[in-house]
Amino acid sequence: MSFATTLLEWFRENGRALPWRETHDPYAVWLSEIILQQTQVKQGWAYWERFMQRWPTVDELAAATEDEVLREWQGLGYYSRARNLYAAARQVVGQGGFPATIEGLRALKGVGDYTAAAIGSIAFDLPTAVVDGNVYRVLARHFGISTPINTTEGRKEFAALAQEYLLPALNKKGQGAGLYNQAIMDFGAIQCTPVSPHCHECPLQETCVALREGRVADLPVKLRTLKVKERHLTYIYIRYEGQTAIHRRPAGDIWQGLYEPWLVEEVLQPEDRSVTRIPADAILLRQNVRHILTHRVLYADFWLWEPHECPQLPEGYFWIKEKDIDDYGVPRLIEIMLNELNKRI
Repeated sequence: MSFATTLLEWFRENGRALPWRETHDPYAVWLSEIILQQTQVKQGWAYWERFMQRWPTVDELAAATEDEVLREWQGLGYYSRARNLYAAARQVVGQGGFPATIEGLRALKGVGDYTAAAIGSIAFDLPTAVVDGNVYRVLARHFGISTPINTTEGRKEFAALAQEYLLPALNKKGQGAGLYNQAIMDFGAIQCTPVSPHCHECPLQETCVALREGRVADLPVKLRTLKVKERHLTYIYIRYEGQTAIHRRPAGDIWQGLYEPWLVEEVLQPEDRSVTRIPADAILLRQNVRHILTHRVLYADFWLWEPHECPQLPEGYFWIKEKDIDDYGVPRLIEIMLNELNKRI
């Protein structure tokens, strides 16, 4: 059997039953693809269901506020996805519906080549191959390709190869791209996994170059290009007469549009309160909490301050009732802080 036929047969027996695969509605498919960027299916599934329940159509999502969308997104991380989701929804409504071409889909905010191909093939049966981490891995191992996947040369090579093997999977009417794309992605997620792949139970083992040459663990190749930076944050949670102070994070930084308590940056020695402007009667709740983002590692200290008189807030901060804090979208790091605070209270 051919490569494509083998994948499709495997998929019929082993493919994942996911709710967004039960429809060709471009809104449902697009929503799932945006949520599953940088998110495991198990976690993203619940968010997809919540979004679909609260905003069943793209028109209803576009009519929401960005704050509402960010709040519903809370806990998923990579919040630029939520902002792009909202912006793209407004784009779609503005142009009268989802575009039915790869170029039109690619023009939506937050939609790259992979996402456009996924939506286009699944919702509109456009004959365009997807190339994500799973596809890179399957192709690199099966065909023994050592070209780094995060180079211009590698991206072109794998995109061409993915398209080449998609075409035999199409029927005489040119249909079937969505089914094949889901098959190869599931194959990478379930069978040809990053660690401990099931090689000796694999229907492609006889033709797999990496298995034959003992290079499964070495493929795909990815060059190390990013230097991870450290960042130190100090948060002071103010409690005064049932209120607390927060502000909205600005554009151009992590967690844009989310809310947080009083922040003091780059505090390496929390005991030196004169330098950090930490009030003398503040209580240290947690120190050096490690939080990992894509390109940096954060270390955070959490303080609780319960002043006897109403303090003057830094510029940009405002008072809210403590019981209303769940109405504001906050980063996962702040959720950790609030949980620690609740334990103390």
